[in-house]
Amino acid sequence: MPGAPVLDSHALLKLLRDEPGAEAVSLILEKAGQRDQPVHMTEVNYAEVQYTVRRKDGDAAWTAIANELRAAPIEFHPADRQLADLAAYFKVRHKISLADAFAAALAKERKTELVTADPEFKPLEKEITINWLE
Repeated sequence: MPGAPVLDSHALLKLLRDEPGAEAVSLILEKAGQRDQPVHMTEVNYAEVQYTVRRKDGDAAWTAIANELRAAPIEFHPADRQLADLAAYFKVRHKISLADAFAAALAKERKTELVTADPEFKPLEKEITINWLE
């Protein structure tokens, strides 16, 4: 793997909810911190995590999580024009959400793997490397 991986929102939500796959995500983050090489996530996926937590668990839960994320070894990337163009490419070619298209675009742009358990990414396996959470 050339660089630090990209997390999609599904992967981070698994960790936050202690669902199957959470341990793998925790290990990825632990290694990222030890190497001082943060993993990557788009701001679009950050927004998806935020609205999911706020809808299901409320604003107070999100505030606590947002505070924890500030210290996490995750580099959040804005949706600039180049990334948006690549996300649009994936969105046109595959039946995936816009947030998932941005996660795939970031993995492609950074030439690294995408960490997810979201089956929506299955059709993209020939275009990006996917680290499937169990």
